Amino acid sequence: MKKDQHNNETNIEEEDTLTNRQGHPITNNQNMRTVGNRGPATLENYDFIEKISHFDRERIPERVVHARGAGAHGYFEAYGAAGDEDISKYTRAKLFQEKGKQTPVFVRFSTVIHGGHSPETLRDPRGFAVKFYTEDGNWDLVGNNLKIFFIRDAVKFPDMIHAFKPDPVTNIQDAERFFDFCASSPESFHMVTFVYSPWGIPANYRMMQGSGVNTYKWVNNEGKAVLVKYHWEPKQGIRNLTQMEAEEVQAKNFNHATQDLYDAIEKGDFPEWELLVQTMSDDEHPELDFDPLDDTKLWPEDLFPWKAVGKMVLNKNPDDYFTEVEQVAFGTGVLVDGLDFSDDKMLQGRTFSYSDTQRHRVGANYLQLPINAPKKRVATNQSGGQMSYRLDRGPFQNPHINYEPSILDGLQEAKQLGKEHTPMITGNLVRQSIERDNNTKQAGDTYRNFEQWEKTELISNLVNDLANCDKRIQDKMIALAEEADKDYGHHLREGLKNASKGGTSQKPLGNIAGNNASQDAIDKSHGAEPY
Repeated sequence: MKKDQHNNETNIEEEDTLTNRQGHPITNNQNMRTVGNRGPATLENYDFIEKISHFDRERIPERVVHARGAGAHGYFEAYGAAGDEDISKYTRAKLFQEKGKQTPVFVRFSTVIHGGHSPETLRDPRGFAVKFYTEDGNWDLVGNNLKIFFIRDAVKFPDMIHAFKPDPVTNIQDAERFFDFCASSPESFHMVTFVYSPWGIPANYRMMQGSGVNTYKWVNNEGKAVLVKYHWEPKQGIRNLTQMEAEEVQAKNFNHATQDLYDAIEKGDFPEWELLVQTMSDDEHPELDFDPLDDTKLWPEDLFPWKAVGKMVLNKNPDDYFTEVEQVAFGTGVLVDGLDFSDDKMLQGRTFSYSDTQRHRVGANYLQLPINAPKKRVATNQSGGQMSYRLDRGPFQNPHINYEPSILDGLQEAKQLGKEHTPMITGNLVRQSIERDNNTKQAGDTYRNFEQWEKTELISNLVNDLANCDKRIQDKMIALAEEADKDYGHHLREGLKNASKGGTSQKPLGNIAGNNASQDAIDKSHGAEPY
């Protein structure tokens, strides 16, 4: 007699049945196991313990910088040229060679200083990081919306971030700490000029520029290299906010830039950027009044024209924020054949720091995660480490051989066809700044290129924050402004002379009414009786 199959089943499992991580179907997700319906609970509550212990670990360590982010998938389409020149003259990187060739990308936009749910209206540089899933493996172009940076030497980066982060005692961002560092680091003045202007608050992620910031190299098939800078130009146009406009937006929605990007892609209004490059011969260029490897400087466009090399289109939102946007991991050291490092001291420092922090934040096997894994075969002799879930082995690799070289069917080195780039490096090992620092000239150029409303906003924002700083800091910032441009310095000096005193520097950078916010909360609130 055929047994009644249904009577032998302990549960009915369908495709959409809830299970635990072991694959066990969950029959009661409303109540933990207790002694009686009022408790206490027992230790063998496996389903509850698995659920709550995973919940306790749902957040990986937040990025120290660039914690607040949004992302999207898309593609990069090459023009097959650099401006009107054959791109193979400059680089042998495969993704650029063929007109119309498309490479999948994932882009993460971000703010820098504050935490994962901080307002997207804060005065702050924006991160602009692109992961290209090329046929030769991943290429990460990690940059910001602004084309320069505060410092030129990576050894100063932790101090810079400490100064810009909230005070370690009050846990409140403090403009005096910000300007204390910047006044003591005069190379930062050009970046301060940008950040305190409307360029310090982009309207959203779609309508801002992007830049590689660092100086890289391109290498052609003969092993010859040129210096290169990368620029992303939005086809949607560029839009920035004044401080007052930003505070009005923040009062309504502190996620406005994330929502703007998500909504635009959902309705098919796919944002696009054109990628342009500047190239320069790889030498010291004594004819310039700045060092081309100095990240606080712009390369003049009239001397080093922008050359269009392709465009990027973002056409798909992430399926899951955490899995993709939060776990995506970038590094400036992630280059493919035809791309190389320059001697840029910020780039050299970032190349260690970025990948090191990803191994700490996400884990030793972060490159096995789908969002980070290249879209091609991977075969290494690496194994082990936390959360390893596959072996990066070749299909014909002897499983006993996890080293190289070997004659016992282990992995073999690839044959290199392009000539190796072998730059000559000479000099004493020193701890010195570059010789042509020229800290304020380009800040003056930038100030003069601003429209009048941008100049007015810049001075207003600087005065608003500097008015509550130590006078020694004020004097130094005025001196830097005067050195950059007489009009710049004059307006900053007069603004500080006439500024109201008695406020506090403990508020978000540039914030207009932050001085009174805590008292306003009391004065404008409503009393209530206990319940």
